[in-house]
Amino acid sequence: MGFLKEFKEFAVKGNVMDLAVGVIIGGAFGKIVTSVVNDVIMPVVSAIIGTPDFSNMYLVLKGEAADGAPLAAARGIDGNVVFAYGSFITEVINFTLLALCVFLMVKGINKLRKAEEAAVEEAPAVEEPKAPSQEDLLAEIRDLLKNQK
Repeated sequence: MGFLKEFKEFAVKGNVMDLAVGVIIGGAFGKIVTSVVNDVIMPVVSAIIGTPDFSNMYLVLKGEAADGAPLAAARGIDGNVVFAYGSFITEVINFTLLALCVFLMVKGINKLRKAEEAAVEEAPAVEEPKAPSQEDLLAEIRDLLKNQK
């Protein structure tokens, strides 16, 4: 089997296409979660802890940094080694929210599936008409023969 033919079979399989759709939707969903974190949750958290945002929370391990300087300025100084823990905190919050959203979606889908399965199981079974027994058919034939005479 040629390489191109083999690749074509792989690429057009349903699982590959499902995976591609999942990756694309996942990327878009990740952007939504990032927006929720940056635009909705982080301002609330920042109001509670009193800092404008986590992205400028850092610690200079080696070198100098001006007090209150943004992270970009601290990183821009030659020789500075900066431990940017605020960015890490933001990413942990993003991941946690994304995992929570996926969990809630899966939980909802499972609940819908269970409800659908229960509805199918509870649906009254359609009774098929009962076929006449051999004795009934013979009796009917006998009656028809009697009526012909």
